[in-house]
Amino acid sequence: MDMSDPDYHMKELKMEKDYSESVAALLPEVEQLANSGQIPQALEKLHVLEKKTRSAGDLASTSQLLIRIVTVCGDSCSWALLEQEVAAMAKKHGQLKQAIVKMVQSAMEYVDKTPDEQTRVELIEALRTVTEGKIHVEVERARLTRMRVAIYEQKGQIKEACDALQEVQVETYGSMDKREKTDFILEQMRLCLAKRDYIRLAIISHKINPKYFQTEGTEDLKLRFYELMIQYDLHEENYLEVCRHYKQVYETKGIKDDTAKWPAVLQNMVLYLVLSPYGNEQSDMLHRVQKEDHNLEKLELCAQLVKGFTTLELTRWPAVETIYGGEFRKTDVFSAQTEDGNKRWMALRDRVIEHNIRVIAKYYTRARTQRLTELLDLPGDDVERFLSKAVVDGTIYARIDRPAGVVNFAKPSDSEEQLNGWASDVSKLLGLVEKTTHLIAKEEIVNKIARAI
Repeated sequence: MDMSDPDYHMKELKMEKDYSESVAALLPEVEQLANSGQIPQALEKLHVLEKKTRSAGDLASTSQLLIRIVTVCGDSCSWALLEQEVAAMAKKHGQLKQAIVKMVQSAMEYVDKTPDEQTRVELIEALRTVTEGKIHVEVERARLTRMRVAIYEQKGQIKEACDALQEVQVETYGSMDKREKTDFILEQMRLCLAKRDYIRLAIISHKINPKYFQTEGTEDLKLRFYELMIQYDLHEENYLEVCRHYKQVYETKGIKDDTAKWPAVLQNMVLYLVLSPYGNEQSDMLHRVQKEDHNLEKLELCAQLVKGFTTLELTRWPAVETIYGGEFRKTDVFSAQTEDGNKRWMALRDRVIEHNIRVIAKYYTRARTQRLTELLDLPGDDVERFLSKAVVDGTIYARIDRPAGVVNFAKPSDSEEQLNGWASDVSKLLGLVEKTTHLIAKEEIVNKIARAI
């Protein structure tokens, strides 16, 4: 039969003869032979009829016979024979694809029934070989790969487990359920994290569309995804992204409705938001959390911390250390027992100093360096370093006159800007004069009318 024929697959599926009665008559006989230990004779009878059903295109009967071949080998614990039979049946000329699928699925049920790890690995590898390069059994191959990966992981072979799982590109599988596909990708991400392959983890994470987590019944997948992303962004020290991930976790119904869970999540969200470098998005999120989330009021220290960063007032670091140190240093974010915790605590100190510099730049046009050291609780060199960083980041304007020991915060304006400023001021003044004249005239008219009455 010419496979280039466009009607080839239709011809393949067309059943020329129904062998269901023959199969029904043969199966009891095969079962009797298998029970008496005559496995080769049982398989031979199945092979003879299988050839006829395959040639006739009888899918139901062929599938039934292939499954019985697997059952005969599996129930008799003939593992090597099972591997040989599955491989041989899959290679038969004109073998029906759906029959292969059912045969492989049936063989997969015996993986957990193998007596030892070596036999299990051999069976899995044999089935993976059978399914290699075949689109109709791509889902079964993916599941077999996960079984193999689980064995690798049990033996501590993380690299081998990760590499094996990366070979399967489930995002291209149209026949796999979306939930199973997402679960598979999350497993790939988890193993990349265990292998410390952060670049590949970031690439794989883009295969998951977060909008999918809005679907009902995906809450567990959502929490797993954001837990992995939190660990990734903590490694990258991208605290604003960590805050976003915690926000997604916090907004999950199962978390927000559980009074035992949401306080810790909200606290982490706030702490990482405060740790994030200042910017429009960070500032906007900070104000939104303060105004819109009423649960924040129940976390007194977090509410105070947010208020300190949203109010244009100086927040002295020694005072911050005294007020928040005792409680926050016990959390995972600022743990005094870990290197990362101490590092983030010093990052919080930097954010407090940067906030104070913005406040000073708001209220001062110029200030002496000595005065800034007092306000910021820093030595002169550190003051200059923080000022330089703020200027480079574009959060303030400042010019340091080292010989005079003066810092200018007022941005000089050119002649055009000055003229525009004066014109604007004159326009405002004339507008006020006109409005005042109108009000006086109105009052005079009202008084005239009152006297006339």
